[in-house]
Amino acid sequence: MNRRRFLANAGKGALALAAMPSMRALGANDRIRIGLIGAGDRGMQDLDDALKQPNIQCVAVADTYSRRRDLAKAKVPGIDTYDDPMRLLERNDIDAVINATPMHLHAKYFIAAIQANKDLYSEKTMTWNIPQAVACRKAAQASKQVIQIGVQHESSGGLADAREWIEAGYPGKVTMVESWISRNTPRGRGQWVRPVPDDCTLENVNWKLFLDGRPEPIFDANKYINWRLFWEFSGGNVTENMVHQNAWITSALTLELPIAAVMTGGVFSEKDGRQVPDTFNVTLEYPELIVVWQSTFSNSHFGLGQRFLGSNGTIENLDFRASSFYPEKANDPGVAAMQGANPGVNHMANWFECIRSRSKATNAPIEVGYRTAIAGHMANLSYRRKQRVTLEEAMAAPGSAWM
Repeated sequence: MNRRRFLANAGKGALALAAMPSMRALGANDRIRIGLIGAGDRGMQDLDDALKQPNIQCVAVADTYSRRRDLAKAKVPGIDTYDDPMRLLERNDIDAVINATPMHLHAKYFIAAIQANKDLYSEKTMTWNIPQAVACRKAAQASKQVIQIGVQHESSGGLADAREWIEAGYPGKVTMVESWISRNTPRGRGQWVRPVPDDCTLENVNWKLFLDGRPEPIFDANKYINWRLFWEFSGGNVTENMVHQNAWITSALTLELPIAAVMTGGVFSEKDGRQVPDTFNVTLEYPELIVVWQSTFSNSHFGLGQRFLGSNGTIENLDFRASSFYPEKANDPGVAAMQGANPGVNHMANWFECIRSRSKATNAPIEVGYRTAIAGHMANLSYRRKQRVTLEEAMAAPGSAWM
């Protein structure tokens, strides 16, 4: 689907949704019936998280691979399964949907789910490109559906701590945020590379539906299983991991969209046929501050973290746990270091609570999905163009980079 047609169809759906009545509020004892679209590792983890909540019933799962449908049946006996998610969305007995498809399919089923009057938990990154982010945001704003984006650390206690300290003025003027994620694998084994099962064949996979119009006439089991390694399906580690930290950072500082992005790096760790870089640095420019994020798949010593560097002090968060504050003695000598203690809430539970109350104010609503998608796509555009990319240039970029 080209950009013009995608936006036009999304606009029609948004107008239709605007006329729909809101769904009734549910009591704590009312059962919420859910469906899962995409039963890979992430989807099955989301399903586990959902079923741990009270009065939640999974009635259907859709996936293009027969093996995953069978695994879902083994986990939840009695469910219905489909190879085409649209068949699941046609059901009137499903209240809410978890969208955990590969990233290039997120927007398609995002819009289809809310057009089907389903509340939606959509995995990150919300879309595969910028035009899709614009279309999803427009459709979501016009709907009455409750939407949660799967950046689960938006519900963390560490974020609540950081927000409280920033609102109280403890860090002073923040001009730089340092953030990073470091991983490692045994030599010769690239990050994310998963074995291809023997039954991953054209007979067992709806390859055409997975491609969604991409020009790949011959079935490629490696691309199907390891889609994260290829630009036509993925945005690499920017859209796998930076999106989590960008959501956390921008929520704490109430930042909107970056005004420009620069990304440099390459495939340095393992030459395993991947297209997306495994080692790189991103700088996102915002008015009066920059956010720097770096990633490597060749060393895990420093793990994951972010630091807000302010004139009066530093807020540090490691592995999305409790945050810490360290004062700058030059400007705030009378303030002691602080350790956060906010417990946070369960991200999936927050979504279901909002479904029951019919509140659209989830912890990761559409605006979080939108701004993190735009920031990630700006970074990747910079890398692929080998130049600094402004917000205006990114918003004017064509959406079909694989063509």
